[in-house]
Amino acid sequence: MDRQIKTRVRATLWAACTAFALAGGVAQAQEVPLVTGEHWTKSTEPVKKAYLVGLTNIMQVEIAYQAGTPPSDAQSVVPRFARGLKGQTLDSAIATLDAWYAKNPGRLQQPVVETIWYELVTPGLKQNK
Repeated sequence: MDRQIKTRVRATLWAACTAFALAGGVAQAQEVPLVTGEHWTKSTEPVKKAYLVGLTNIMQVEIAYQAGTPPSDAQSVVPRFARGLKGQTLDSAIATLDAWYAKNPGRLQQPVVETIWYELVTPGLKQNK
């Protein structure tokens, strides 16, 4: 990605963050919960989709920003997430997560992003080499 595009991406991200901060106030770290299986299992399908879309959008921004000089797997989990999730749909990811939490009710405190890593990304990396 050339310098001009990177500058535009940074400016856009900065403007978006500023707008969100001004519109809703600055969130304290303790106000932003880590989404766990407890949250997941109580969420509606549209909320689950919104969570996954948000997660993938963050990754897409990072991939676009790093284009031209992508970080190695040792420097970032984003390239591995992208390869591991290749071929997944929102519906298939939701079904996998729903099934895992249903089979593991004693692990509802496990963060959803951790479950995504071990139940979707890691198996996907083996398939998408």
